[in-house]
Amino acid sequence: MARFRLQSWNVNGIRAVHKKGFMDWFNKAQPDIVALQEIRADEKQVPQEIRDITGYHGYWHAAEIKAGYSGVGMLTKHEPLDIRFGLGIEAFDVEGRVMVAEFDHFTLFNVYFPSGSHSQERVGYKMEFNEAFLEELERVRKQGSSIILCGDVNIAHNAIDLANPKGNEKNSGFLPIERAWMDKVTGCGYVDTFRHLYPDVVDAYSWWTARGTARQKNVGWRIDYFLVSDDLVPNLRDATIHAEILGSDHCPVGLEIEF
Repeated sequence: MARFRLQSWNVNGIRAVHKKGFMDWFNKAQPDIVALQEIRADEKQVPQEIRDITGYHGYWHAAEIKAGYSGVGMLTKHEPLDIRFGLGIEAFDVEGRVMVAEFDHFTLFNVYFPSGSHSQERVGYKMEFNEAFLEELERVRKQGSSIILCGDVNIAHNAIDLANPKGNEKNSGFLPIERAWMDKVTGCGYVDTFRHLYPDVVDAYSWWTARGTARQKNVGWRIDYFLVSDDLVPNLRDATIHAEILGSDHCPVGLEIEF
């Protein structure tokens, strides 16, 4: 049996988090695979200390639409059988949000989902992206792949997943249409690993607004996930949230899975 330790982290800028102790965290965590979102850099701008970690393969996918925006990355001890970027839809792919890596036991989707908090137009874009993404996810699964999906989904699924559900019912990230999409995802047989293992745990959040003292008071949202196709549920060993790790407005989330 081989156990994989995966981490996912929206770093809110790979250069910024590098200055705030990323390597200290990484060297202690020693993940087999770490998926990063919102790297806000192209490959040449990723700090060399992160690009050249001994024993790891690095992959970087930047936004084309503008510099210093969005982007995803991955560091992995296990070289993928195949890696590709995007959904094949230009309107989405220019924002650098999707990385798909095939490994022996699973296909990993590392995704930075759009936020809809800036305008109603972005809510529409977000929902179009989400639907197109789910189509691609299902297409890959129907080819026989077991799926691990991780990243910043920018949606708190249920009331237990944010500190102030009543006050956020009209805010993007907890809109009925967004939560219904999450229902659709789980209805297709994708399992929220943290809630599967810890259904009743409260105050477990992965993102806090930078305004005020939200993080100190743990007034947060759980919007960063590891989901797996239901065939992998017997392989789950743990799902974790590392709220003690600073450096970004998000914290890392983890998954341990055995094959």
